[in-house]
Amino acid sequence: MGYKLEQDYLLQNEVSQGNEQAFAILFDRYHQRLFHFIVNLVKSREVAEELVMDVFLKLWLSRDMISTIENFDGFLFKIAYNKSIDFFRAAAKDKTVADIIWERIQIPAQSYADAPLLMQEYETKLREAIDLLPPKRRQVFDMSREDGLSHNEIADTLGISKNTVANTIVEAKQFIKSYLEKHYGLAGLVVLLAYLLKEK
Repeated sequence: MGYKLEQDYLLQNEVSQGNEQAFAILFDRYHQRLFHFIVNLVKSREVAEELVMDVFLKLWLSRDMISTIENFDGFLFKIAYNKSIDFFRAAAKDKTVADIIWERIQIPAQSYADAPLLMQEYETKLREAIDLLPPKRRQVFDMSREDGLSHNEIADTLGISKNTVANTIVEAKQFIKSYLEKHYGLAGLVVLLAYLLKEK
């Protein structure tokens, strides 16, 4: 076992017993690395700092089992990744926040020559997901997202209720979201924020 891993293991044992000083040492050891990891995902220093705090809060609340974790480094970064995904999911429910995140993500992306190709790839995968929807569901979704029709307009055109339209769009979103997460993880969620989850 390497020196760092051994030190982490000893600290884990101390933290599992409620040693706040050992917890503070772990915090100092990992805070900056986690912060840089998260800020590269969410593109906001304020949000990244808050999510880092959430990671360590979860760690403290789960301290009883911390001594059983073999890959502590991987464990922390897995929590950090999941917290970032949770943030994107929550932000996707708010159009204003989603737009702000998208703008921040695009700024650094513009400096890479392959950014247009990446976006084309993501959008192709998005279209794949839409094409896998059942025909009626795809029709309603396309009328909403591609044609820009309101729920009322779609309902009148197809002779169905507004509630049916709303429920159909929700079901389509859920399928596409799962499809993109499965194939692209965070990148898929970014595309979601840019296009899929904008409320009419």
